[in-house]
Amino acid sequence: MNIEQNKEIIRAFVKAINERNWERLDQLVDPNFIRHSYAAPSVNSRAELKEYLHSEFEIFPDGYESIENMLADEDKVAVRHGFRGTQRGQMGPYPPSGKVMTADYIAIYRIAGGVIVESWAEWDNLNGLMQLGHYTPGT
Repeated sequence: MNIEQNKEIIRAFVKAINERNWERLDQLVDPNFIRHSYAAPSVNSRAELKEYLHSEFEIFPDGYESIENMLADEDKVAVRHGFRGTQRGQMGPYPPSGKVMTADYIAIYRIAGGVIVESWAEWDNLNGLMQLGHYTPGT
């Protein structure tokens, strides 16, 4: 696969997430996919990724991801994503706030055999909790 094809896989992946097109996601993500992250639990399969996304959309039913910037080299694609959603569901110990959260996050994807096999994703959880009214600095 060349760099442009790898970038197109990531564009299709984000589109599939936004459309909740789980069959298309199955075509784009390897069954043994691994996501590394300090910001959220690690994901150790495509099935776990789909579970994570389903729970995210229970919390943020209008959740939407965007691609703000994309760089690629060899088998890796780095993306600065945007996320926007209204917290309508329980998020761990935090009740629904009805507030909108916007966030940027960084992800690096590794592509092999025309599918996403691995990613590294990080974002600022504290900023999200502050936007949703679940944390106030100094309290």
